[in-house]
Amino acid sequence: MITYSIWNNKGGTGKTSLTYQTVCRFADKNPEKKILVVDLCPQANLSEILLGGQENNGSKNLLINQGEIPRSSIGGYFDLRLSAPFTPPDFSAKDYITTPSKFNSAVPENIDLVCGDPLLELQAIAMNTLANADIPGVNAWLAVIDWLKDLLVLVEYDYVFIDTNPSFSMYTQIALAASDRVVLPVMADDSSRRAIQNAFSLIYGLKLPSEVYAKYTFAKKLNDAKRVLPKVHLIIKNRLTQYMGTSSAYNAVLVGINSDLKDLIKHYPQYFTFKTPQEGTLDVRDFGTTGVVAFARGCPFYNMPTGKLSLAGQRVQVKKEARNEMVEAIDQIVAAL
Repeated sequence: MITYSIWNNKGGTGKTSLTYQTVCRFADKNPEKKILVVDLCPQANLSEILLGGQENNGSKNLLINQGEIPRSSIGGYFDLRLSAPFTPPDFSAKDYITTPSKFNSAVPENIDLVCGDPLLELQAIAMNTLANADIPGVNAWLAVIDWLKDLLVLVEYDYVFIDTNPSFSMYTQIALAASDRVVLPVMADDSSRRAIQNAFSLIYGLKLPSEVYAKYTFAKKLNDAKRVLPKVHLIIKNRLTQYMGTSSAYNAVLVGINSDLKDLIKHYPQYFTFKTPQEGTLDVRDFGTTGVVAFARGCPFYNMPTGKLSLAGQRVQVKKEARNEMVEAIDQIVAAL
């Protein structure tokens, strides 16, 4: 089983939209593979899209899952763990997993889902308290960090994809601790360039503003437990504009990102699955109207109809050429995985 986290501590980089389109296309091209999606974002946008989107009762279907007993979501599973934080109790992982294609026929049948849940924000407060507990003979932080890992050892999937929150909260660290690889979406702006630097500080403890923080880092705690850190597998330069000449401001930022990345690979090759920026980066243009329609309808690009479509009672035009360009972009990501 290979586990990917899609994460960036900067919001608005397209984590959820990329995860949705990539996972659906990956599943479509690999129908013999069993795939699990874990929505570890309290907004649960990915779950809503997989379960039908705005146009096909995605929100209602998500509430149905969250209303199950036990609650069929990551929040339901974490509720269970709050009462048994340091030793996994006996439980059935299937109680917390749903199959989106039962609600949304546009989604491949080989995808299962652990739904997102707004309870995560409240649970994070309790998680932090538990993780800092001083219990003789117990590594409380590691026990909490391993909650998702404890769930995944009970299931059999070929690939797991985890959509994360743009933060470094406890539930984000839980996602990363359960992952083998990290996919890092960025945009062509200076804040995304800084976000890459921040990501390496947060995950790997690199280039910290002060050594005072070194003993508290995620990397230090995992290394002390003799655990392997996830590796950066792919950096997606997302939402690029259609016109990006070599003299554009966008291009200047992207060149800077490549330069930073080259330096990181040179000094810390152990944190990457690739050896050069060219091997580990992809450019993805704006999804535009095609993306808006796809997510509202809960429909992946590869099987989305073109022409005049209904969206919130309005008629919108999806051009075949634009849809095909989006499919091509997603296929590049799928190939890189």
